[in-house]
Amino acid sequence: MKVADIMTKDVITVLPDTPVGDVARVFRQHSLSGLPVVSTEGELVGLITERDMIARHARPHLPAYLPVLGAYIPLGRKEYRESLRRITGVVAQDIMTTPAETIAPDAEIEDLASLMIEKDVNPVPVVDESGRMVGIVSHTNVLQVFEEADLKLEESLEEGDEKEAPAK
Repeated sequence: MKVADIMTKDVITVLPDTPVGDVARVFRQHSLSGLPVVSTEGELVGLITERDMIARHARPHLPAYLPVLGAYIPLGRKEYRESLRRITGVVAQDIMTTPAETIAPDAEIEDLASLMIEKDVNPVPVVDESGRMVGIVSHTNVLQVFEEADLKLEESLEEGDEKEAPAK
């Protein structure tokens, strides 16, 4: 089965200058796990996840310092700056993850599952060969495939039981 078979085609998106409060409202109103950020031309520029939104309210991890010859060298400055940027962000582009992990519509679901697990991403924007976003897939889409496969298995087992039952 291909990603195109399970992706959501009508994708809700926000612009880079969308206020964070509006982003939170869109998340809540549509029960989303992630929200693509697109340019005014519709080009994917990043992704905001529930985790990104929650990270805004986490305590920043202060950088560690390495004492060397009476001086202190800060370690992890890049991570600290990134943490501060997200915490103090006021618009979508301040808190989005960029570049967003993406997948092609003709990719196999197994490839999607591997990407989601290995890169710890959810949801995943689906982009065509030209880089245009054509859909989005989330854990829920993948779980739906499992649910449908299980229902088909149950139905086939029930049909098999009916065929084997002796006629009275």
